This record gives sequence, structure tokens and C-alpha cells, in this order.
Amino acid sequence: MASTQRPVSSGSEGGDPQMDERKRKRMLSNRESARRSRMRKQKQMEDLTNEVSRLQSENKQLAQSIKVKEEQYAEMEAANDIVKVQTMELADRLRFLNSILEIAEDVNVFSDEIPLIPDSLLNPWQIPYPIHPIMASADMLMH
Repeated sequence: MASTQRPVSSGSEGGDPQMDERKRKRMLSNRESARRSRMRKQKQMEDLTNEVSRLQSENKQLAQSIKVKEEQYAEMEAANDIVKVQTMELADRLRFLNSILEIAEDVNVFSDEIPLIPDSLLNPWQIPYPIHPIMASADMLMH
């Protein structure tokens, strides 16, 4: 004897056609909602992947820029060190020349018309020349 199989429903056995229709609509609605949710997640993942790529590229550019700036800074430091050494050497030479002039004055080998060389390298904040104010006129502003 062969038994016949019937589809098993989760609802009542006689089945209310209105209930079956609501179940079918709810199932379709749930599928559509799940599809939209998957699409949103996929879009969000793509957006995040794009942002990661953009940020990695920006990070690489910033790292390169920092490297260039560090190299420029090292070059400037080296040039500054050279200028400092040259300034110290020139200041020493100036002191030496001034001491020779003082000795010469003491011995009266030279006349009084030879002045001491101003020591502006040792005192850069003291300007050896007088400062003349710059006068502005209305004619200058017209041009």
C-alpha cells in the first residue's frame, strides 16, 4: 500500500485561504527586506573599502611629504651649522684684527685716523649705521 504524502503546512490543516495569502505576502516581504538588507551591507562594504583605499593613498602621500620635509630640514640644519662655524671664524678674525689695531694704537705706529672695525658679528642686535625713517607721501600712494 502506497501512502500519499501531503505538503505539510505550518498553519492549521484545513487551511484558511486568507491566512495562506498573508503568509505568502509576509514571506515575499521578508525576502525583499532581506535582499535590501544584503544590498545595503554590500554598498556599505564597498564604501568602506573605497574609503580605506583613499585613506591609504592619502597616508602614503603624507608619509612621502614628511620624508621630503625631513630631508629638507636636515639640509637646512647642515647649512645652518656651516654658517654658524663661518660666523664664529669671522668673529675670531675680527677680534684678532681689532686686537692688532689696539696694539698698534698703543705703540703709536698708526695715526689716529684708523678706526676700529665695528664688531656687528658679535653684537648683531646693535646696528652700526643710523636708521633713517622712511617718509611716505600722498604722491607715492597714487602710483
